[in-house]
Amino acid sequence: MSSFAVPLDDERTQLEAFIEEYRGAIEATLDGLTEEQARRRLVPSATTLLGLLKHVTWMQRVWFEECVGGTSRQELGLLRNPDESFRLSDEDTVASLTAAHREACATARTTVADLPLDTVVTGHRTGPRTLHWVYLQVLRELAHHCGHADILREQVLAA
Repeated sequence: MSSFAVPLDDERTQLEAFIEEYRGAIEATLDGLTEEQARRRLVPSATTLLGLLKHVTWMQRVWFEECVGGTSRQELGLLRNPDESFRLSDEDTVASLTAAHREACATARTTVADLPLDTVVTGHRTGPRTLHWVYLQVLRELAHHCGHADILREQVLAA
């Protein structure tokens, strides 16, 4: 559902619509690209289109599975450092990372389904947060990285 379709709905519906829009947008930046294009490094950092998808998958698992769900990064098999979450392995492909992203999104939806926005969650190492805060943080991260991805895609297609 588009964020423009819910301007008068409750706050949670609005937040979820924006999050879903950005989840789809980050995946869409890989549409029609080859594996080589998706991995192409155009900046000095490890940031690539495919790496961005890998990072936002990791990020959502941290906020929804660790912070909200209360399962540690170690138990989840997650990297401890966000910088490492951009790095691609030889096994990472557009298909495999898209599937991982979709699985993380589905898990996130299930994790928060019955929780009100004012629920205090305590699984993050920096301390308690409300679910509302977590939604805003995830939205901020997704929007931030979608902007990066838009620019990288434009550069890849122009090459």
